[in-house]
Amino acid sequence: METQIVIVGSGIAGLSLAIKLSEADALIKIVVVTKAGLSDSNTRYAQGGIAAVINKNLDSFEEHIRDTLQCGKGLCDAEVVEMVVRQAPERIKELKEWGTRFDRTTDNAYDLALEGGHTHPRVLHHKDSTGFEIESVLITQLKKHKNILALEQHSALDLITESGGSEKVCTGIKVIDWKNKKIKKLFASKIILASGGCGQVYLNTTNPSLATGDGYGIAARAGAHLQNMRFMQFHPTALYLEKPNLISYLISEAVRGFGAYIVDMENKRFLFKYDLRGELAPRDSVSEAIMNHLNTSTEHCVYLDARHLNRKVFNEHFPSIVHELLSSGIDPSKDLIPVMPSAHYQCGGIQVNKVGVSSIKNLYAIGEVSSTGLHGANRLASNSLLEALVYAHNASLHILSELKNTSITFSSKTKVVEFKTSNEKQEFSKSLLDIKKRMSASAFQNNKFLLLKDKDHLENMEQVIENNIQKNIISPELLEFRNVIASAKWILTDKLEAIENKEITYTN
Repeated sequence: METQIVIVGSGIAGLSLAIKLSEADALIKIVVVTKAGLSDSNTRYAQGGIAAVINKNLDSFEEHIRDTLQCGKGLCDAEVVEMVVRQAPERIKELKEWGTRFDRTTDNAYDLALEGGHTHPRVLHHKDSTGFEIESVLITQLKKHKNILALEQHSALDLITESGGSEKVCTGIKVIDWKNKKIKKLFASKIILASGGCGQVYLNTTNPSLATGDGYGIAARAGAHLQNMRFMQFHPTALYLEKPNLISYLISEAVRGFGAYIVDMENKRFLFKYDLRGELAPRDSVSEAIMNHLNTSTEHCVYLDARHLNRKVFNEHFPSIVHELLSSGIDPSKDLIPVMPSAHYQCGGIQVNKVGVSSIKNLYAIGEVSSTGLHGANRLASNSLLEALVYAHNASLHILSELKNTSITFSSKTKVVEFKTSNEKQEFSKSLLDIKKRMSASAFQNNKFLLLKDKDHLENMEQVIENNIQKNIISPELLEFRNVIASAKWILTDKLEAIENKEITYTN
């Protein structure tokens, strides 16, 4: 197989990059690798929308920048924040040109939603299924480009690197063809990781089962720099059901922006004791307030109260959420909605510059898998889809300039190795559940002794997995388990380093 570009991941970052490269040069050969189908990604589940300054009479770039910086707790890169915010209108324009529909008011203005941490309504959305709308549009566009090959049911295994003087150079990637049970070596000029996050590290997460931290594991094993992995953002309002549910259904931030309250069992709004912004405080503040409140009570969850809101208008704005709630036996017009914080978005990741280039030459990272400096310690609501679009755009320009100014080398044939399937699925499930419990227990505390103990446990398990990989004994469960372990280890490592540097407080 001859190719110049390999993109791992089929969310908004990966798909928009592939489309942009193809639109710029129809002769570039691009491969998109995705371990499930093209439509299976975190993007698909994004309910809220995209933050952008659209109405400059009521909003400004400066205010969006300020909100982002404040939400990031002083750890954002100010230059990156300004770059992303100012690019937003142009990136929105491109989405519209590709066919994306955003909701409008009766006078045909954009229906901009207000979400936590924002001082103005500035979130463009399509009902409560914005991600699904964007994903569908991008897949339709992708299929129009004959120079883009989608390898579905293919998992990325490891990067192929070699020494290039004083730096490491990425020359390709090993991928697993599950249907034909073969390991393929794809050689390319540029490898881009757009593989999403690692929510499956935790017991409760809003992320789909695909979010096993594959990109973090792949990059870390190759020696790429990872940073700020301790900053996993928990979404405060994931649906809580009494029966264990490892994938929590997200109740969008926009529901609180629409006017819903968070209350406890006694129907009291308690958030104002922790943050004067109440329901409209940033996600980390609301999540921490909920956990603190629960720790001082015997309650298992808190509640969203939407009973006072106009039922007809609420149903029109949030049809998917209403449908999910009714399917679970909850009528939001009559019942309180039980919610709990759940792992939602990794603010850290593979360290990259303003065009998505990592510490390894020819290796890029965009989307949630990357750490750009935009989010700092806490992501402002609906900035993630925007970041993915901006960095896909920036990366496309850089890649095109690189391809133009350098000779292109690639393998004329794909090298193939057969592998044996591991049959330890049940054992992996037990071990994965143990890791999820450990990581969830440490999510809101900084007990150095327990963190070191958990990290040591992960490293021992990691060695067992690597022994199997070296023998070409592989299964989907083993591969995802491998990357969950790697992601969890880097989260703990980052937290321990922060304790040593006195960036966070050590607790017994």
